[in-house]
Amino acid sequence: MDLDALRDANFKLLDDAVEDWTTMVGDLEDLKDSADKGLRGAANKSNWAGVNATVSKEFIGKTAGEFEDAHTQANSIRNILRDTRDELKIYKGKLNDAIDRGRQKKLTVLGYEGGFTVTTNVPPEARAQQDRDNKGDITALRDEIQGILDKASESDSSANTVLQAIADQSTLGFSDANYNNRDSAVEAIKEADELARLAKKKPEDMTVEEFDRLNVGLKKYANDDLFAERFATNLGAEGTLNFWTGINDPHSARELGSQRVDQYDDLQKNLSLTLANATQSDSAGMTDWKSKMVEMVDKPVGRNGGFPLGGQVMTNLMRWGDYDDSFLNTYGDKLIETEKKFTDNGRHSAWQRTGMDPLLNRTGTDSGWDPMTGYLKALSNSPDAATEFFNGTFVTKDEDHDFTHDTDGDGKEGKRTLTNFDYLFEERDWPQDVDDKGDDSIAGRNNLAMALEAATTGHPAGELPTLDTPPHNAEQAKLMESLVGSISEDNERVTKHGYMGDSIGQIASEYLPDINRAMTDDGDDDTNRLFPVVGSEAEFNHRDVTRFLFTVGQNPDGYAAVEVGQKAYMANLMDYHLNPDLPEEQRYAKDPQFVVEQIAKGSGEVSGTLAQGRAEAVAGEAEEKDKAYEHSVAQWKNAISGTVGTVTGVGTTLIASPAGGAAVGGIAGTATSMVLEEIFKDAEGKAKDEAGPVMGEHWESGLDSNGKYTEKAAETAAKNHNRTDLPDVGEWARDGAQRGFDASGTNVGAMAADLKTDI
Repeated sequence: MDLDALRDANFKLLDDAVEDWTTMVGDLEDLKDSADKGLRGAANKSNWAGVNATVSKEFIGKTAGEFEDAHTQANSIRNILRDTRDELKIYKGKLNDAIDRGRQKKLTVLGYEGGFTVTTNVPPEARAQQDRDNKGDITALRDEIQGILDKASESDSSANTVLQAIADQSTLGFSDANYNNRDSAVEAIKEADELARLAKKKPEDMTVEEFDRLNVGLKKYANDDLFAERFATNLGAEGTLNFWTGINDPHSARELGSQRVDQYDDLQKNLSLTLANATQSDSAGMTDWKSKMVEMVDKPVGRNGGFPLGGQVMTNLMRWGDYDDSFLNTYGDKLIETEKKFTDNGRHSAWQRTGMDPLLNRTGTDSGWDPMTGYLKALSNSPDAATEFFNGTFVTKDEDHDFTHDTDGDGKEGKRTLTNFDYLFEERDWPQDVDDKGDDSIAGRNNLAMALEAATTGHPAGELPTLDTPPHNAEQAKLMESLVGSISEDNERVTKHGYMGDSIGQIASEYLPDINRAMTDDGDDDTNRLFPVVGSEAEFNHRDVTRFLFTVGQNPDGYAAVEVGQKAYMANLMDYHLNPDLPEEQRYAKDPQFVVEQIAKGSGEVSGTLAQGRAEAVAGEAEEKDKAYEHSVAQWKNAISGTVGTVTGVGTTLIASPAGGAAVGGIAGTATSMVLEEIFKDAEGKAKDEAGPVMGEHWESGLDSNGKYTEKAAETAAKNHNRTDLPDVGEWARDGAQRGFDASGTNVGAMAADLKTDI
């Protein structure tokens, strides 16, 4: 910064800018609150269907989020401008004070373009005496002024760097980069530069102290937008792959590995979170980084010129965080292309690790050599990307491959088109791998199940839906239809890999309206009114649903998710249909007995089918395994936090009554809450019993419990709506529940001969 520019600086324009941004922050705060409480709140309370339930509601949610990001960005910009202005005013004051003090010592400061000079205005004949009295004053003043100008320049240039970085984060919309002051943003960028420098070092040259600093720094700044973008772009795509490959090479990083290998898992997580955050940036540098990373999927990394490939390395750095959807899908396309290349279009396995190959994954679950394992874990955190990926094409019927089926029912086999779901869930020859205990690794298929959970439900795996979770769209419903049909065709796709059952059960619990509809064997408008579906419907046939639920019931966690979810859904339906204020066009039938019996029958059949799956799983080891089921049911109690969306995982299946209802105002005192309370109480008690029921008693116990819960739901709903005209509602509900439970036995028996599992 030139001396005269600071000495004569007029800060009015900067003052006005800070004032304008402060006003903007206040206005955006009001808009943000209005969008959140008004737009989003109204959308969540609305009983929408069809396009409004999916497109409109999701659009409103994203719009409200944009207002929040706009407020965050405006606040950060205001804070940075304010801090910079205040600092420059301080430096201007210090500069003028220094010049005044120099003037008192007969020193003159003259500025010119690109610099300044300090001279004395003492007559030549008196300068010798001045030099003796004030030795070094000129040098001292020059150094002081230069120091002030240097700091002012740093303040100005760092603000420019930070503001430019924030602006570059998002080409469309707003960035959510949040900084309370300029210094914190500047520090994040400086730290990114330093840590990227460390990561570029050869693994054999990195010290333990440098490793520690890198690991601690990544953990601290992983969620910092400017840091993540700066670190990733400085390191580069190739540098990122070389770094992770290098430190996992026992030959290159021998000393580092001997002292810090137990912390490689933490570094893997911290690096993954940082890179995921970085991919959300739209900066030119990150656009280039993402493009080059995709290009390197099938390119060798490291010294050997063979394996590992870029895709094997990078997917191990995708296991944590929310990667950009567009990047994930582009990466997935390239990964599928590479999978086809190395498996000869799915004819054989690939990615087999040998004993001499270094570990690429440090979590202990698997070696990291199968790139699908890490990539699927990334999809489990990114629902939209997961849906698009699974519905994508693996091979067409016109390509060279060995996948065939009966194309037209004449018994002759012809080539079939496979989606990525078809290939991964049904056909892929998964490579053999072991975990850190030497046991067979389950990570690949387990991550597949979690990715499917995200893809079909619209929320990250392991989480529950909230009121902000959009209803199912057509692509999610399409994938769900494929999943149910595939498990119905061969339930060993799940039963042989029991660890997948919790995700499959969670998925089922969020499609209960669709499942209940299928079990009526009636697709007319009346059935649609009985089981309203918000969003796009997944259409199943009764036989497939029976097989699917029977399979889900063979896993304790899967069983619990659907059983608890179905009871909550059943109770919600009772409350909805017994509401006298329900509009005529939404009513299923005028006869309340028929309505209650139909709801109870559907719920009874779901529970009965699950119960038979449970009985199949515990046969021969009834006591120990049966307690696991009760424990899994009881654990759902911990998920309750006051709103239906976080109670069971059926938040998107519950419906709001005209007066508000459970899905809007919480569940306390509703039929849903009363039924769940009873279920959890019974499950906790049974889990502590010393002996479980024998197999013959199991059916009777389930039948009785199901009837009790259904009766409770109907009576509570009638009471809450003052339906004194329905004194027999509990009896209607119990009768309907028994018919449904009995029907499940008939249906399971009818399909027994076709099932892979013996019943």
